[in-house]
Amino acid sequence: MAKFVISRRKFLTSASLGVSGIMLSGCDAFDSQLRVGDGLRSFLEAANGLTWRAQRLLAGDSLAPEFTEADIRQPQRPNGVTAPDDDVYKGLLANNFADWRLEVSGLVEKPLSLTREQLMNMPSRTQITRHDCVEGWSCIAKWTGTPLSLVLDQAVVKPQARYVMFHCLDTIDRSLSGDIKYYGSIDLIDARHPQTILAYGLNGKPLPVENGAPLRVRVERQIGYKMPKYLRKIELVDGFAAIGGGKGGYWEDNGYDWYGGI
Repeated sequence: MAKFVISRRKFLTSASLGVSGIMLSGCDAFDSQLRVGDGLRSFLEAANGLTWRAQRLLAGDSLAPEFTEADIRQPQRPNGVTAPDDDVYKGLLANNFADWRLEVSGLVEKPLSLTREQLMNMPSRTQITRHDCVEGWSCIAKWTGTPLSLVLDQAVVKPQARYVMFHCLDTIDRSLSGDIKYYGSIDLIDARHPQTILAYGLNGKPLPVENGAPLRVRVERQIGYKMPKYLRKIELVDGFAAIGGGKGGYWEDNGYDWYGGI
């Protein structure tokens, strides 16, 4: 199974990234001065749509490979922001996230504001999976969390909703116009996949700060940049044209594919 997934990843990556492969050098090494021209961007977006459809055809409802504890050879490698330099986050951390809430809003019938304890009291899922980073490395770890589908069911998603937008506490970009907090999105198919969880535990311990405490997303059939850390809000939307650069996520607005399937 692992060999099949690697081969499929190479096939889909070559189909979707093409000439952009040189540019997509890593989540925390992306050169913010590089911007894809309109013509090339349109080409890449068309290729990304093909990848999305091909992945759906190949994968269906299948699970990402799961492993045993013997396969965990090292701690989960952190990347990107590993210690948010944000006053709000520091304040929450100082109180061990007792005042933190996960807000669920947008196209839902019942907006939610959930404490970490409330999430941990919901049915949980533990899975040992491989994290694949766009930088080219991978790492196997055990994740524990609340299935995202349970939170969506509790909020009662409206029929017109198509995507789940994640808003985070960490500043990914600072500029004269203001700080940009990390954001990303997935569709409702991946959101309701059984392995898509809101993780609060890593390798049998509470999720560390460097890996996204108090809560991060795990979308096991996609590449690492599709799994936001330091989560603060989930927003159900019918599109993301008015969010950031309109491409569905911070890295997507800067040239990455919206669909990062493996």
